[in-house]
Amino acid sequence: MRLATFAVPAPTAPYWLGLPYWLVGAILILALFAAFQVYYWVGRRLGERLYESRVGVKMGRERIAKIEQVVEKWGALAVYGCFWVPVLRHTLPWVAGALRVSYPWYVVASALGCLTWAPMWWFGMTALVWGWLELAARSPLAAGAVAVAVVAVVAWLSVRRRRRRRAAEEKVPVS
Repeated sequence: MRLATFAVPAPTAPYWLGLPYWLVGAILILALFAAFQVYYWVGRRLGERLYESRVGVKMGRERIAKIEQVVEKWGALAVYGCFWVPVLRHTLPWVAGALRVSYPWYVVASALGCLTWAPMWWFGMTALVWGWLELAARSPLAAGAVAVAVVAVVAWLSVRRRRRRRAAEEKVPVS
């Protein structure tokens, strides 16, 4: 009987560019934190011009207004929560800057978000990738079937979401 190996690399072994696994994760956490600070200050600098910017036009005024409502209601707590919601993760910090959320609270919330969300993502995704590679080494057919199943589920969810959105748009009366 073969023992299952752990799917995450050894923390101190060279992982990427000769750096240990834990250090690569720490660098990624710091990079995410830095990106969130940039988002905030760009949003603060843009202010009302956020609506007319390329990003603002692409997002749409209604979507930005919804995000503003979340930020106004929850403040810095919304910044922490945005880490766990894919669409909000990279849009809410801009709006927080434009709405001039207290920067010290923003820093605390974004630091806590980076320290809780990023390691889970880093370890979880690494475990999935290494686990899939191990499966591919043992059984390429099974790994191919898993990859096809994942693509099929993502495609199905995407189609379902589009259909629901269209159905909701058709129900809304045009004034």
